[in-house]
Order: sequence, then structure tokens, then C-alpha cells
Amino acid sequence: MTPFHLSTAARSLLKYYRHRAVLKTVQRLRVWEFRNMYLCSSIAWHNSMEEILKKTVAPFPSYEMRDKSPPPPESNSLEFMNFYKSLEKDKKLEFLEKLSYDFGVDHRWASDLAAKLLDTQVRDVATILQVEDRLRYSLTPRYRQLLTHISRVQGGVKFLVDLRADLIELASSKITDSPHMRDLNSNLKGLLSEWFSVGLLRLERITWQSPCEILQKISQYEAVHPVRNWTDIKRRVGPYRRCYAFTHASMPGEPLVVLHVALTEDIANNIQGIVREFSTLDTDEDVNKINAAIFYSISSTQAGLQGVELGNYLIKRVVRELQSEFPHIAQFSSLSPIPGFSLWLQGALGQHRKEGRAIELLSEQEWMEVEDVTGAAPGAPALEALRRLISTSEWIHSDRLIRALEPALMRLCAWYLYGEKRRGYALNPVANFHLQNGATMWRLNWQADTSQRGIASSCGIMVNYRYFLEETSTNSATYLQNKVVKASEQVMGLVSQFQKNSKL
Repeated sequence: MTPFHLSTAARSLLKYYRHRAVLKTVQRLRVWEFRNMYLCSSIAWHNSMEEILKKTVAPFPSYEMRDKSPPPPESNSLEFMNFYKSLEKDKKLEFLEKLSYDFGVDHRWASDLAAKLLDTQVRDVATILQVEDRLRYSLTPRYRQLLTHISRVQGGVKFLVDLRADLIELASSKITDSPHMRDLNSNLKGLLSEWFSVGLLRLERITWQSPCEILQKISQYEAVHPVRNWTDIKRRVGPYRRCYAFTHASMPGEPLVVLHVALTEDIANNIQGIVREFSTLDTDEDVNKINAAIFYSISSTQAGLQGVELGNYLIKRVVRELQSEFPHIAQFSSLSPIPGFSLWLQGALGQHRKEGRAIELLSEQEWMEVEDVTGAAPGAPALEALRRLISTSEWIHSDRLIRALEPALMRLCAWYLYGEKRRGYALNPVANFHLQNGATMWRLNWQADTSQRGIASSCGIMVNYRYFLEETSTNSATYLQNKVVKASEQVMGLVSQFQKNSKL
């Protein structure tokens, strides 16, 4: 290579390295710029968050000034609401954590008063009561005043209901496990329980003449048996049907909990005849054909009111309404789904296979039917075939399997409802709800919900929880205090069959 070519190559190489160095410098500048922008954005966000909280969460009045401090301007509540609504999910979490931590209880003040209360035990009763009152006041979180003021502005109560829904979602998703956040949720639940006490709720009957917006919301909120179209909702508020909802003055146009009732001759044993027949859309009700009231769907519409007792009060109020309209009605019962049964059954089949106890779940004849229809070998293969049939709902297409599995699935379902417990109470949430209300677990119904959803969630089985009005108070107390489930002979017979097969 000539000296000229060597010189050219050297210059090209030098130019390359210089260009590369410039690129690296630019890249570093861009990274620094991005990090700086992010840092500035983060600082700005924290500053705005602290500013809005400092402005809207009023200082806690002293004990002596607790009833004399002027209320903050309404604009503070509105500013807080608008700021929170503008936040993304991750920013809401950060905002609520700061609210709950920085503006909660003054623990040092409370501790000092607790110590003082111990020192005053030898004093007169009046002194003790005053110190107790001061201690009680000191245990009030600072943000509680803000929540109370928000409830007084237009749309404030609905905002707080939605805010608690966010708290519940954050807790259930395990994003946060902060004790301060749990305390915020508890305080907000306590306030909502006061504001939504049964004496402040209004019972409304929903009819085809109700505002279109209400009918649309009733359709959207239906969580048990989805409404398919306008004809469907017209059927559910028409003859031989009743639809009731609790509403609240602070949330106009918003049904809080909705109860659908079918007026029938006998206690219904399937949902198809209630939600899928349209023969009586325009007929007049014949009182002589109304002997029973069936509660076939109850839906809570506000996630933020979880744990606030509304559904049980709604059923009691509706019973009184129906007794007033139809004094001769003596039969009140639910026709309830059994969510979770199929999932529990899958787990039970898996556990029995693992422990080698599959033979206990089905009788010899039932296993032979499964083996014959599926072509599976006895033992583990047959059990795995049954698991697949249950998980895919394929068994519903075989009349032989429907007949063969009915006794097994019915006794398994009876045990699931009656015997499976969480902290001593019914594991199934619907069962727990009705049993707390004082109902009797009265009848299991085979092929009661043949919809895809019904087969997938509970193998098509539904249950009647019957309300014997003269017994509900006793049943409720016995269940809540002693965890005793009141059940009929049919249910107990199925439970006994399960226990005999499983050698429990």
C-alpha cells in the first residue's frame, strides 16, 4: 500500500472515530435530557400532589374548637375531586397512599391522651368521660373531615363511592398492602354505611313506564341473568314480574341494588321459564295464579358499597310490599345460582385423583357409565375424562351422561353448599348471603339453568333458599352466632349420601 493510500486510510479511520465519539456524546446528552425531563416531571407531580393535599385537607381543629371552626370553601372539595379524577391508576395509588399516611391519625397525640386516661382512672367520672371524649376525637383521621365535606357537594357522594371502589380494587389486586390504606378504606366504609342506612334509602318499583335511563341501567347492571334486548327487559318488568331498586337522594337516577321477582303458582325449579318465556307480555295478571314470590336475581350496582348491607334490607322491604299487594302469598323463595361449584368440583376431582380416592366420588355404576361413554379405562383415566367433560361442559350433550351424573353432581353440590366452609360460614357467597338473612336451604334443582353460563359455573344446578317468615330471625341468629345451616330434608338427604360415599 502506498504512503498516499495509508494517509487516506488513516484520515478515514480518524474521521470514523470522531463521528462515533460525537454520536456517543449526543446519545449521552439525550439520555441525560430524558432522565432530567422525567426527574423534572416527577418533581412537578409530587409538588402538585402535595400542593393539592395541603390546600384541600384542612388543619385539624383543636378539641375546644371542634364545633366552632368554619367549614372550608366548597371549591376545595371540587378541586380535590377534579384533581383525583384526572389521575391515572398508578398516580391514584400514590395519591391515596400519601393522603392516608400524611393526613391520618395523629398517633403521638392519641398516645398521650391514652396515657392520660390511665392516670385519670382514680378521678371522678366526669373527668374520665371528658378524657375519653378527647381521646375519641384524637383518633379521628384528619382526612375524615375532607370526606365529609366532599359528601355535601353535588356529585360528592357518588365520587366517594367510586373512590372506595378504587381502594377495593387496589387491595384485591395486591398492588398495595399499606395499613394506612386499609384504615382509609375502613373509615370510608363506615361513613358510607351511615349515609346509606336503610332509613335514608328509597324503595322504587321499576316498570315499563319508568324513565328510559333507569331501564337501561337496570339492564346494564344485571349480573345474574344478562338482559338480551329491550323485549327482554320489558318482560322482566311486566305482568307476573316485579323489579325493585333502592335509590338514594344523593345519587339521583342511580339504582344501588336491584331485585327481580317472579310471581308464580308454585316455587320455580328452573330459570328458563322465568327469563326466556314471552307468552304473557301483554296479559293481565290473574291473582288466583299468584301463590309464590321468587327472588331470581339480586345485583349490587356500586362496587364501592361492598360490605354495606343493602341487599338483605331490600328483600325484607320487598316482602312487605308484596304482602301488601297480595295478602294471600305465603311462599317466598329465591331461585339462586351456585357460582363456583364447577371450579370447586374440578379441585375435588384433582385432589381425589392425587390421593387415590376417586372411587369415593361416584358409585360403581356411575363410573361404568363414564367409562362406557368416554372409552376411558377404569381408575385415573376415567377420572381425567370426567374432569375434561366437566371443564368443557361436553357432558351436557349426552343424555346418558346427564342421567348418570345427576345423582353424583347433586350430592356433590349439596355438600359444596352445606359442608364447605370459610371460617365456619358457607363458602359459597350466595348461600352465605341468604343464610345470613335467615333463609332455609330448601331445594336443589337439576338442569335448572341450561344456559352456557349456568352449565359452566354450576353444572346447570340451581338452589331455592326459602324464606319462612316466622323463622327467619331465629335462623339468622343461629347461623351468625352458632354457624348452623338450616336445611330441608332433600338437602340433608343429599348431604348424607355424599358423606356415606366419601366415608366422612
